[in-house]
Amino acid sequence: MEAQDGIQKRPRAVFMAFGTKGDVLPVAAVVSALAKEQQHYLFTFITHAAHEYLKLHMAASNVSFCAISTPPVLPLKSNNDEAETGLQKLLPSFKTRAIEHRHRKECLTAVEKIFGKGLEVQGDFIAINFFALEGWHLAEFFQVPCVVTAPYVVPYSAPSTFERRFKIAQPLLYKRLQAASPKKVCWRDVMHWMWPLFTERWASWRTDCLHLSSCPLTDPVTGLPISHGWPESPLLLYGFSKEVVESPDYWPANVHVCGFWFPTMDWESASQVGPQNSHETSVEQPTVDPLKSCENPSAPASMSSFFVDDFMNSCKPIFIGLSSIGR
Repeated sequence: MEAQDGIQKRPRAVFMAFGTKGDVLPVAAVVSALAKEQQHYLFTFITHAAHEYLKLHMAASNVSFCAISTPPVLPLKSNNDEAETGLQKLLPSFKTRAIEHRHRKECLTAVEKIFGKGLEVQGDFIAINFFALEGWHLAEFFQVPCVVTAPYVVPYSAPSTFERRFKIAQPLLYKRLQAASPKKVCWRDVMHWMWPLFTERWASWRTDCLHLSSCPLTDPVTGLPISHGWPESPLLLYGFSKEVVESPDYWPANVHVCGFWFPTMDWESASQVGPQNSHETSVEQPTVDPLKSCENPSAPASMSSFFVDDFMNSCKPIFIGLSSIGR
């Protein structure tokens, strides 16, 4: 697409990944590899300042790095709850709300610098992980598609009362989602991962700051389901192998299992000196293309030693999880 001054505009891709190292590093590997292949795009990677060790790797792939000052993990509640006064018990929630407010404000500012000039370019998109749901609402605000890139299976499920409460609060929207074709946003998408987008925690931010309807997929004036431009089912890319987790039939149609997204070993080494990882031990990974499934990976020496020597002698149980715990 050409701007009015005749200058060719490049499409923009914004990747937003929040959380700890295991949540962010695989997505960073994807955007780095993608930027090397799709050089006509302008790529930006938005994450916590605690992951600033990734800045050099992003620069090597011509990806702009944008740091958000909020921490990857919110402070835990005090262990001395019984001795605290009522006011002291409220302070953690006030602090959490203040961090959340600052986080959303910085995210809006960062994305506004990229998409806020009013010129839409075909191919623009925002990609998020499951801890960057702000990006979904920002994509709606700037009218660009949103893609989900998740290194593991969605880590939460809707409360047992969610569907009943949704049906009471939004009966027409519920019917519209139930009737939608699999290629459009439908109830399967909502129950698989989208349900947090419809919770009250986003309502005031959507209306007060983004000037959107309080509930996604509804008209900001009437509150009814949008009558035109019903969106496509969001593309959800899972960064693990089908050999580990099969794709059940009840998953939404636009969910794709892509294989593991491994960063190279030099990324792992650099992450050990990052602000949040100064006390962590990083497990070495084989050097592979992060966009391709690792079909025949070679196990690191430390892992081989564990299985051959320690495990075979002790016969202790092993738990293998797909979350970011310990990362």
